[in-house]
Amino acid sequence: MVQTMVFDFSPTSDMANWRIIDDGVMGGLSQGHINLNDEGHAVYSGKISLQNNGGFSSLRYRPEPFEMGDETHLVLRIKGDGKRYQFRIKSRARDSYSYIQFYETSGEWETVRLPLEDFYPSFRGRTLDRPNFPAETIAEIGVLFGNKKAESFEMKIDWVGLD
Repeated sequence: MVQTMVFDFSPTSDMANWRIIDDGVMGGLSQGHINLNDEGHAVYSGKISLQNNGGFSSLRYRPEPFEMGDETHLVLRIKGDGKRYQFRIKSRARDSYSYIQFYETSGEWETVRLPLEDFYPSFRGRTLDRPNFPAETIAEIGVLFGNKKAESFEMKIDWVGLD
C-alpha cells in the first residue's frame, strides 16, 4: 500500500476541491468532466478539440498543502484508455508552473508509480530551467490530457497516494 493517501475515492467522496480546467481559458473548445461512478471511482472523461488553438483538458485537486516525508513516488490506482496522460504537481498553489511527468495507460486496472525526482518544471508546454520537484510540499495535484489531436478520453481513478 502507500505511506500517504492523498485522495481515496468512494461513493461518498467530497469532490468540492476537484475541478476541471479546459483550454476554454484560452479560447479552445475541449470539454472535460469528472464524476463518481457507482463503484466509487472518479471518472475523468471528455473530448479534445483543436479548434481555436485548443487541445487540452485538465483535472486539478487542491488539498490543504502538506509537508512531504520520506516518500519518493507518486502512486496512482487507475484504469485508463490506453492513451498517454500527464500528471502534474505544484509545491505552492500560487506558482504559475507545474512539475510534470507523462505516463501511458494500459486499458486495464493498474498501479502506476511515478518517481518524484523525475517530475520536471513546465509552463504552457515549455520545460523551465529550474530543478526538478523539490519533494518538500504538495499544494496541488492534477492530470492533463492533450496529445495534439482531436479525440475522446476516459480514465477511472481509484486513489492517489505517495510511497
